[in-house]
Amino acid sequence: MSEAIPLRVLLVDDEVGFTDVLAKRLRRRGLAVEVAQSGAEGLRLLRESDFDAAVCDLKMVDMDGIEVLKVFRKMVPAMPVIMLTGHGSEEAAQDGMQAGAADYLLKPCDIDELLAKLTAAVAKAKAGPA
Repeated sequence: MSEAIPLRVLLVDDEVGFTDVLAKRLRRRGLAVEVAQSGAEGLRLLRESDFDAAVCDLKMVDMDGIEVLKVFRKMVPAMPVIMLTGHGSEEAAQDGMQAGAADYLLKPCDIDELLAKLTAAVAKAKAGPA
């Protein structure tokens, strides 16, 4: 019996403590996670590897999450991107949805909810346009 190929996720967030914990929790659930501590690093990692999905923070020091999202959409149009946003930034998250994000979650996010949104977004992307 063959092993299922783990979901490859790119996590882009400049909060090191947050990404360490989130990446560890996602890996424990069988995902292959790469972490980028900045928007620029996220773009570099996406150039070097293939990912099934990305999780990107809206507010980062070097680049706005919406900017990162727009570049990701140009580089890999089919890759779903889930935006993470701090409390009170729902409006910015809506901007992310308009820019092509698959979904968004408020931080701190529930790991099971994130996993469900990632799985759904990847399944939808693999199914192709409706």
